Amino acid sequence: MSLRLRLTLLYSGILALTLIAFSVVLYVTVSQVTLNAVEETLVDEAQRLIGSRQFQIDHIDYRARKVAAPETYIQTLKPDGAIADRTANLGDYVLPISTSGLSACKGGRSWTETTSTEDGRLIVYSKPVIAQGETVGIVQVARSLADHDHALATLRSILIAGSVVVTLTAFGVGWVLAGAALRPIHRITDTAQAIGAERDFDRRVDYTGPPDEIGRLAKTFNAMLTELQATHRQTEQALQAQRRLVADASHELRTPLTTIRGNLGLLRRAPPISGDDRQAVVADMVDETDRLIRLVNDMLLLARSDASQPLRIEAVRIEPLVEDLCRQARLLGVGRLIECENVPDVVAAADRDALKQVLLILLDNALKYTPARGAITLSTSADDAHVTISIRDTGPGIAPDALPHIFDRFYRSEPSRTGSGAGLGLAIAKELIEAQHGTIAVESQVGRGSVFRVTLPRREG
Repeated sequence: MSLRLRLTLLYSGILALTLIAFSVVLYVTVSQVTLNAVEETLVDEAQRLIGSRQFQIDHIDYRARKVAAPETYIQTLKPDGAIADRTANLGDYVLPISTSGLSACKGGRSWTETTSTEDGRLIVYSKPVIAQGETVGIVQVARSLADHDHALATLRSILIAGSVVVTLTAFGVGWVLAGAALRPIHRITDTAQAIGAERDFDRRVDYTGPPDEIGRLAKTFNAMLTELQATHRQTEQALQAQRRLVADASHELRTPLTTIRGNLGLLRRAPPISGDDRQAVVADMVDETDRLIRLVNDMLLLARSDASQPLRIEAVRIEPLVEDLCRQARLLGVGRLIECENVPDVVAAADRDALKQVLLILLDNALKYTPARGAITLSTSADDAHVTISIRDTGPGIAPDALPHIFDRFYRSEPSRTGSGAGLGLAIAKELIEAQHGTIAVESQVGRGSVFRVTLPRREG
């Protein structure tokens, strides 16, 4: 059973129960009020009849009858219940009085009861006539309830028919209104099915109604689609990155492995190669093996970065870190001028080991591409929110068309900047800096060198 049908049946049922309760109360109220009105009329007529001077228990003359309305039936009884006199309009019919009614009248109390006849019901009011403290007779006044019962039957038919018509009308109107109210939910369902079938996360639910429950549902669903779209794109990018990594790694691994395989073939030659050639082949194999080890280590580092392992962000003092890097660079870059300038005593929010590794990668690149007698400069600047560390070299620079790809994995630019690396260093640096909520950028001019800038959030020391 659909939600639309359940809602329609629910409020149609509530309406039907309400109409039934209202009809029952109305019917009972009208019946009782009209019956009380008839009874009060009989009481008044009996009282006027008894108060008439012409009235006698054993004789009801024409003048006495004029006191009562023509549709009223009158009968007098003796104290023992025997009929004393009766009006002609009764014909052969005798107004009844029950044993309880007779006892009540003998005791001086009035009695009202209804009885059924061939022509319908009668209401009979019996009132004792008391003289000198004793009941000397009983006056019975009756009226037909046919009109009363007919009116109640008409009212009952109207209430039943009206309730049925109103309930059916309400069901139809409710069905239409429920459909209109649930139409946005149908659109959400259709959109979800279309997204599942087409995998189109750019679609959204078009809702222009009020910000009610359905409006909030549509808004929440659209927000969920936005999150799913972002997650789907991230997943696609991750899959593409993994495919690219596997393809690039396969390409990078193929070269040293091919070299090692060829050198092994030379070592197995018969007759064997000369001793000098053997030493050269072994040295070549050691270099290629070291290259493989560096490549595997870099790939493991990238894999850990892709796994989003959180770094330990803490307060890192920049001045001692840069001074330590300058000392190491001077030991490694013999013959090059290593300068450290503008190193303020500031604190950055970073992971010390990861930051040092990034700066060592940048220094290694600067040493690799800076010629002998060239200069490398480390400088630091800070503002209220950020700390920036710059490493400037005087190497050949980077071509403008290569700058957008310099941080891509396994990317190496023109031969002037191609060394023995696999093109993973700058990609690792970018991953590590972004994991510390920082940025890394490069500016370069061909023939004049490059400058890499690492920017991190500043923290109060």
